[in-house]
Amino acid sequence: MKEKEIHLAVTVQNEAVGCKAAVEMMNELSATLEMITGSSGTTSFSTDDMQDPRALFVIARTSEGTAVGCGAFRPMNDSTAEIKRMYAKEKGRGIGALILSHLEREAKQMGYSRIWLETRRINENAVQFYKDHGYQCIPNYGKYAGNALAICFEKKL
Repeated sequence: MKEKEIHLAVTVQNEAVGCKAAVEMMNELSATLEMITGSSGTTSFSTDDMQDPRALFVIARTSEGTAVGCGAFRPMNDSTAEIKRMYAKEKGRGIGALILSHLEREAKQMGYSRIWLETRRINENAVQFYKDHGYQCIPNYGKYAGNALAICFEKKL
């Protein structure tokens, strides 16, 4: 895995999915996904999922408090968490890597042994990002099974 220089002082914190920054980040993500894939991805995520005690939503913020990214995971089963709503406002700065590593640490602390996620094949930057961070392709699961546009990944924690 290549480490990228982080040009901003950024921290990742667990936050409420309904806070203003979370809504703004998820809206930006939805617009970006719509441009890249033709779908906002909103039908694959519900804020209700974040009410589960083994779910987590995080926001990356600059030292000035500006939100620059977000991410989440929800339980699939006792051993598997699913990454959702990953977004970094500025690409190539290491923000996505910070968010992902935070989510992985938190998931492991909650007792998960693996993480699954789905992205669209056409989203080549996301596909490469997950491969660069140790994620392996797996058969499409759940609602993505049989969907040729989707690609699913797994990482053992």
